[in-house]
Amino acid sequence: MEKVQGRGVLGLVFLVTLVLSVSSGEAQSKYFLVNCGANSSVNVDGRRWIGDMAPNDNFTVSSSGVAVTDSTANGDSLYKTARIFDNGLNYTFAGMQGSYFVRLHFCPFPFENYNVNVSSFSVEANGLKLVTDFNVPGEISVKNLHLQNSNSNSSSLSLVKEYILAINDVLLVEFIPSKGSFGFINAIEIVPVNGTLFADSVSKVGGSNANVSGWGIETMYRLNVGGQEIRSNGDSDLWRKWEVDSSYMITADAGAEIKNTSNVTYASNNDSWVAPLLVYETARIMSNAEVLEKKFNMSWKFEVDPDFDYLIRFHFCELEYDKANQRIFRVYINNKTAADSFDVYALAGGKNIAYHHDYFDAVSAKVNTLWIQLGPAATGSASGTDALLNGLEIFKLSRSGNLAYADRIGSTGKPASHSKSWILWVGSGAGAATVLIIAIACTCIFCFCKNRRNEMNDTKDNPPGWRPLFMHGAVVSSIVNAKGGDQTLNGSVAASTRVGRRFTLSEIRAATDNFDDSLVIGVGGFGKVYRGEIEDGTLAAIKRSNPQSEQGLAEFETEIEMLSKLRHRHLVSLIGFCDEQNEMILVYEYMANGTLRSHLFGSDFPPLTWKQRLEACIGAARGLHYLHTGADRGIIHRDVKTTNILLCENFVAKVADFGLSKDGPALDHTHVSTAVKGSFGYLDPEYFRRQHLTEKSDVYSFGVVLFEVICSRPVINPSLPKDQINLAEWAMKWQRQRSLETIIDPRLRGSACPESLKKFGDIAEKCLADEGKNRPTMGEVLWHLEYVLQFHEAWIRTQATETSITSSQALEDLELRVAEDAQQRPLSMDEETGRPQYEG
Repeated sequence: MEKVQGRGVLGLVFLVTLVLSVSSGEAQSKYFLVNCGANSSVNVDGRRWIGDMAPNDNFTVSSSGVAVTDSTANGDSLYKTARIFDNGLNYTFAGMQGSYFVRLHFCPFPFENYNVNVSSFSVEANGLKLVTDFNVPGEISVKNLHLQNSNSNSSSLSLVKEYILAINDVLLVEFIPSKGSFGFINAIEIVPVNGTLFADSVSKVGGSNANVSGWGIETMYRLNVGGQEIRSNGDSDLWRKWEVDSSYMITADAGAEIKNTSNVTYASNNDSWVAPLLVYETARIMSNAEVLEKKFNMSWKFEVDPDFDYLIRFHFCELEYDKANQRIFRVYINNKTAADSFDVYALAGGKNIAYHHDYFDAVSAKVNTLWIQLGPAATGSASGTDALLNGLEIFKLSRSGNLAYADRIGSTGKPASHSKSWILWVGSGAGAATVLIIAIACTCIFCFCKNRRNEMNDTKDNPPGWRPLFMHGAVVSSIVNAKGGDQTLNGSVAASTRVGRRFTLSEIRAATDNFDDSLVIGVGGFGKVYRGEIEDGTLAAIKRSNPQSEQGLAEFETEIEMLSKLRHRHLVSLIGFCDEQNEMILVYEYMANGTLRSHLFGSDFPPLTWKQRLEACIGAARGLHYLHTGADRGIIHRDVKTTNILLCENFVAKVADFGLSKDGPALDHTHVSTAVKGSFGYLDPEYFRRQHLTEKSDVYSFGVVLFEVICSRPVINPSLPKDQINLAEWAMKWQRQRSLETIIDPRLRGSACPESLKKFGDIAEKCLADEGKNRPTMGEVLWHLEYVLQFHEAWIRTQATETSITSSQALEDLELRVAEDAQQRPLSMDEETGRPQYEG
């Protein structure tokens, strides 16, 4: 009898357990597909979406809100309807247990009596804030602008916000309009996760682990690296969308695509929830591109919300090598080493086996970017020049019940709120621009015809010699020189639009006290430069050519032509000009602190600190980088030197004097063939020998400037011993011996980070490579200089709390902290120290 009773109890326990298991399974597998603002269902990608106006037992929706339909829409049927609300709107879903993907679908279309471009609302899920002051058109415009800036052909008129939430029975999604505004929602998608998507503990970048159990999660990015886009129906378990990665790469050519569509398997059945096999069948490996260093990194840059924690998931599958120790690489997150020697084959357990690894990292309140880099392992490993990645996901983790960031910064560098009326502004702006262009074209045609009629009498009205360059606001393509012949600007027949104001000679005389020599602040090949004050009180630098000289005409034309199409914070601005009575006068913004050279040696100015010198070099590098990349063919300055780098009252450096500048080579040419011009001591030897001018000629001159900045001596000094006359040759000798500190400005010793001085010398050495093809671009130089500055600033902070840094471990920790501050990307690994080398 007892045995029977025992069997009965066991049977009852088994039955209860079975019922609970089935019940739990039903709750876990319950999903919801809601077509908002519709009274009927639609089928999309083989799934049935239920209208929220149709009676059903799956969910409830508050009576608030108005259903609207876009009858003109030809796109996805899911986005033809929406529910608009100007009061609170709630959706309640019951019978849920476990983790779920919650996706909110938005697609703005014209709503009657509502301007969708200025909508603003918040969303909460079970009290967790998902978005705050959210503007859908603004978010879409920011995303599309990023794709345009990355030369991507894709764009979208819809937006999906995806969250991963742990739900116990009920999910309440609340939509709350901002004061005086409204919101809308097109569809809600809730998909259960029947497997384990995240481990409770995740590796923290820099050591230890982080617990992410129970956190609210937002999907920021999901990429199929090296492969094509995977649409939601290609990930049928969880219906996730995987973007292509190329639009986020710093240099897409840095990674070559590979694929293997057969024999790829999961390491375990539980991993089938992590990603579809399609992700692991393609990958990106490092290319043998010709860059600054032979070893370089594949780098991806993402815009993220500041002051949040992030989980970064890497997807790997070794598709080529059939044994361990063949492809070993390092993984960097925000320029910190996450993995020192990553071997996919060894970690996954073989070839063609899918494997993923998660890392946890925090982004500070002052940073809105997240860098991912894969680079070579330390020298001496089996493979120091390769890396591999198949997929990448970036998830934002909730902090204090919040996933919302109200002032999200987009790729424009402005808060999203600035983009709220983006669609309207673009439309109206385009219309206004069209009208303006037509008006300008008509005016130009009229003026041109009038000019042609007047040109017949020009030679009678003007005596031989130099005559006004500008007529009726346009640059004439041909002018009569002092000998009566015709001369064109750089051989161009096309006229350019003038820049700035046309001063009268009387105004110039008044500004300079009739060219009083006491106001002379400089003298150059073109003529004297005066400190002047124009009638509105603005200080200006006024450069006057010798009126009786035939020299300087070409430089005068070039200066105006170049500055007519250039505007940059680190280029000296042209205010205007004067061409009356055979004068050639240029009026520039006034630079209160004079030339960079005057602060290095030969004057009574106080010496610049190392930080000030670095900031001046960075400013000049930015100006030159803009010259080289800001125009279609680029512009070569051709006279880079410390006297042409000026400092404003706040010591912001600006590049000046464009009289020798040349347009860069055409697309089918590698150089510009031209006579050698420039300043002795700064001249590119390759340009001097072959008369082939390239952007790398400016890079060489800038390298001389860097040595001049760190050594504080003239580039040519005949009074010194023979081997010291030429600064570039002398400094390079010491730099190659890695002893540059022997000849640096003594005033820098003890006040500058020794490692930053060393890296600064390395940059200068690269700039002075004999052949232009071996020199970095100005963009690469800029990255390096910015890194050196961040390194020095970190050293200063460290000095404030520590008396010295002596151990190699402390130095390595310092480098990592600097890299985090600078947000620069690792470029390669130093073969001697094993520490990361950076692109900036």
